[in-house]
Amino acid sequence: MKIWGRNNSTNVRKVLWCAEELGLKYEHIPAGGAFGVVNSQEFRALNPNGLVPSLKDGDLVLWESNAIVRYLARQYGTTPFAPSDPRIWAVADKWMDWASLSFAVPFRDLFWNLVRSTPEQRDDVAVERGLAQCATLMSIADDTLSESEWLSGAEFGFGDIPLGCIAYAWFSMSIERPKHPALEAWYGRLSERPAYRKAVMTGLT
Repeated sequence: MKIWGRNNSTNVRKVLWCAEELGLKYEHIPAGGAFGVVNSQEFRALNPNGLVPSLKDGDLVLWESNAIVRYLARQYGTTPFAPSDPRIWAVADKWMDWASLSFAVPFRDLFWNLVRSTPEQRDDVAVERGLAQCATLMSIADDTLSESEWLSGAEFGFGDIPLGCIAYAWFSMSIERPKHPALEAWYGRLSERPAYRKAVMTGLT
């Protein structure tokens, strides 16, 4: 198994974290950003989008981080990480797409301006907008986590992965965050997981 991508990418972290949780043996190939690789002919043959992450498992090639996480969960996971009950799976699946789609624009506005841009390049209006929208979205997760320890349900599962990767940046950036006690407790539980510390908590830049 090979996984291409840079470990400061939220989407790449999803895949690396999932692989670590499942105890999989894989080769991690740094790619994207300062590492290049993604515009090479060889990489484009794997992923015509020229983006990371990409996965090769035997003769299977996949791109799109959520698709890769779902594949790894189904192929190598067991209950409770990968539920056999379609209804429990659907609950976790819902949070995967919610975190990836609902957060995409406001999180980019916040993260790129505060972390990846110089002060001269920063768009303060976009920062304020992103912060307000992300805070509202985190409140939705906080409401669920006040009733369940995990987004995936009673046990940790693949549905916690996308928001878990975003949460690392959310709690690491120098921003004023509203109080979300259940979310904070969930992040504390994630931070105790060796796979999370290894694959996600690797620095913001």
